[in-house]
Amino acid sequence: MAGTAPAEKTTGIPDDPGEAQRRILRVLVASQVLSGAGLAAGVTVGALLAQQMLGSTSLAGLPSALFTAGSALAAVAVGRISQSRGRRPGLAAGYLTGAVGSAGVIAAAVLDNPLLLFVALFVYGAGTATNLQARYAGADLASPDRRARAVSTVLVATTLGGVAGPNLAAPTGRLAEGLGIPALAGPFVLSGLAYGLAGLVLARWLRPDPLLLARTLAGAGPAGDSAVTDAADERAGRGGVALGGLVMVLTQLVMVAIMTMTPVHMHDHGHGSAASGLVIAIHIGAMYLPSPVTGWLVDRYGRMAVAASSGVVLLAAGMLAAAAPGDSVALLALALALLGIGWNLGLVSGTAIIADTVPLATRARTQGLVDVSIAIAGATGGMASGIMVAATSYPVLALAGGLVALGLVPAVAVSAYRR
Repeated sequence: MAGTAPAEKTTGIPDDPGEAQRRILRVLVASQVLSGAGLAAGVTVGALLAQQMLGSTSLAGLPSALFTAGSALAAVAVGRISQSRGRRPGLAAGYLTGAVGSAGVIAAAVLDNPLLLFVALFVYGAGTATNLQARYAGADLASPDRRARAVSTVLVATTLGGVAGPNLAAPTGRLAEGLGIPALAGPFVLSGLAYGLAGLVLARWLRPDPLLLARTLAGAGPAGDSAVTDAADERAGRGGVALGGLVMVLTQLVMVAIMTMTPVHMHDHGHGSAASGLVIAIHIGAMYLPSPVTGWLVDRYGRMAVAASSGVVLLAAGMLAAAAPGDSVALLALALALLGIGWNLGLVSGTAIIADTVPLATRARTQGLVDVSIAIAGATGGMASGIMVAATSYPVLALAGGLVALGLVPAVAVSAYRR
């Protein structure tokens, strides 16, 4: 990981904690707008860059697997730094590490070095992990009845950069060629700049630190050393972590698998980077733009109902992607939009379930470990997607993913019954 800032000390309670929360959300929103552009680079051209270097479709899912695997390691690191030193140094370090990975991808493309590409993509994954970890920072000071909406505020901010990034694939490609860099590496120039600026924004302005302030308000020690002593609460916490983690793991697995192979599927049917960039932009917009509505639904109608609905929406996305003709950009875009919405429903509801049940004493560390599982699921989906498409077809992959997601419905029902 990149170097971290010194530990921040929260010395007192602000006169208006509500204003502190609003300031924190504003800073997080600014960083997420920037980081969204960085997030989109690997999604848009990572698979195509590997396919070009290796000359094989079967390994086209490897970049997604690598940067999601890298995000797993980064999630642990960001979670541990945040646990001991606060959200500000943890998140800033994660974004700056993602910027280093972006520079490595550019170097690998210039040198035509697949090994360096794979290492750099692994490091680049730190930006993805940090982008997700930021949602927890938005919830640290939120009241339980507004927790999902606070998470949603942070998530929706990713939309602007996330939608703009893929649509800049062609222009940044031309810019890269003018600089003597292969066109497919162009989006990583944008991602390096975006991640770097996001890290600097957080390092400079995320004050007071939301997690440290939350501990002060709760009367916990500076390192969050208070213990959970009630056995029933501890069991409920473990159950909440398991359910919330399952919801986010399954939605991530299905989303990454289908999303990763969509640009390759479109390329094989004669579509250029502009068309695939548009589809991925619509997908990323659908991943984040519905967040305010999703947050309201979760707070209003409950975590369980929204978590179950995510499985149904992902099934619809898989079925439509499987049925869509390869030359239909419109239908593929609609399928990827549904895929993004289903993922959003699962992420917001799953995050709220975990935030409700994990105590401050172990909050950041536990959240980091949950995000490791999410990253591993993404890595698995990314790697398996290329192998499955090479062995069968994209429609088979899409339909299988939808059926896997439907498993959320009985899982949530069983958990609700046990409560």
